[in-house]
Amino acid sequence: MTVDAELGRARAARWWVRGRRVGSIKRAAAFVDDVGFAALFPAPRAAVPSLWEAVAGEDEPPFGEGMGTNEQRVWTWKDELPRQGLAWYGAYLGGRGSFLAPDLLAALYPAAGHPSDHETLDLSPAAHEIAKAVAAEPLPSATLRALIGDRSRYQRAITELQRNLLITTAGVHETASGWPAALITLTCDQFEVGGGPDHARATERFLSTMLQTTPGELGRAFRWPVAQARAHLNDLADEGRATVDGNRYRTV
Repeated sequence: MTVDAELGRARAARWWVRGRRVGSIKRAAAFVDDVGFAALFPAPRAAVPSLWEAVAGEDEPPFGEGMGTNEQRVWTWKDELPRQGLAWYGAYLGGRGSFLAPDLLAALYPAAGHPSDHETLDLSPAAHEIAKAVAAEPLPSATLRALIGDRSRYQRAITELQRNLLITTAGVHETASGWPAALITLTCDQFEVGGGPDHARATERFLSTMLQTTPGELGRAFRWPVAQARAHLNDLADEGRATVDGNRYRTV
């Protein structure tokens, strides 16, 4: 077996791709808590855990036959998991819909954990406006789009806030059209955050899930400069919690 094939098998086991399928929100929460971070759906060029594969396995493509049972489950859980405080959700890993376990979220959160956190970060005017609006109460995405007045500006601002981990979803709001709209809320209102970033903890969590990684992969995942990612991985190696071979770091 090649090294890559062996790593693939090890990751499949680590990422719940094989074995008992995830069939409840309780198991979905346990999955995210175990792996620390996961995409909603697998991405072609991003090797990370995904909730979809934990639910459906590695051989079933999402939406292959429309909105089936598994699609309905993961689509519902992406709003319910953060609403219940079980996992953060937003556009984070590679700009795609992603989950973070509460402990990893706390290790990555960039501010003090107050409704005014957005004021300490360099954000667009639209992002600040949305953050101020949802500081009072969770608001439907449709309401926030109307507040900004331009769909493109709204989407860029929402993505900006999610990339900085400042907002998440808090369930859905039923609409007259029959299509529910996501409720947007501040992350600090749903989760215990603000104790200060712990990048050493985040690095260890990432490596324990990936089993093997490079500074580039870590930097892309958490939006760190490659030099910073390398320094954190080197710290793990110096402490005997990782091994390094050239540019590749592995769990011990």
